[in-house]
Amino acid sequence: MKELNVKLEIFEGPLDLLLHLIKTLEIDIYDIPISEITEQYMYYIRSMKELDLELAGEYIVMAATLMSIKSKTLLPKVEVEYNDSDYEEENDPREQLVAQLLEYRKFKYAAGVLKEKETERGKYYTKEATNLDEYRDSIEPLAPNQVTTIDLFLAFSDVLNRRQELMPRETSIISEEFSIEDKISEILGRLTPLATKQGLSFNSLFYVFTRNEIVTTFMALLELIKSGEIVAKQATSIDPIVLYKKY
Repeated sequence: MKELNVKLEIFEGPLDLLLHLIKTLEIDIYDIPISEITEQYMYYIRSMKELDLELAGEYIVMAATLMSIKSKTLLPKVEVEYNDSDYEEENDPREQLVAQLLEYRKFKYAAGVLKEKETERGKYYTKEATNLDEYRDSIEPLAPNQVTTIDLFLAFSDVLNRRQELMPRETSIISEEFSIEDKISEILGRLTPLATKQGLSFNSLFYVFTRNEIVTTFMALLELIKSGEIVAKQATSIDPIVLYKKY
């Protein structure tokens, strides 16, 4: 079977991923629990590698940096006698990382403000606006509670993590081949007979939790969402993702 490769722009870099984790875990950016944030960071890095997402070198460098900081925090502190005149406050190994995150967050906010101004400025024209009435009926509003690409990626990360937990210590090798076309047909086939407001649970798409099945299902969903044949919705951030056919 031809190897599946997918490149997906999810985070703008390792600092963006760290800020996302800090926000999600409700962590104080000035007092980062380095062990927890390193564990979560490595969890998503492994998920990206499992899904064959293109992993830039900067993500690996940040992983090494986090591991280095974590190792420094685990080292025992040696108590020594000192004179007040010779005392210098010991640097927190997290200090440089926090400074980078604060600086990145500042520029990210500034970029957002500039983007808003760009959008606002784009409303001004030097010529008379074109009449778009003939195209109005073809413009569909975004569905409420529709999930983003990040939400979908995080859901697949949970599936990958569950796969690790369910993987037996001893097993027989069984060939399980799934194609993107087969998965697309299966998803549409299960959605077609459902009522208008009845959806299909995201978790019900998986049977054997093999890497081939997970990656192929991920690609099939991206194709169906891109073509507009289905929509993925989530009532809240903690509720399951549900798929609906497009009417």
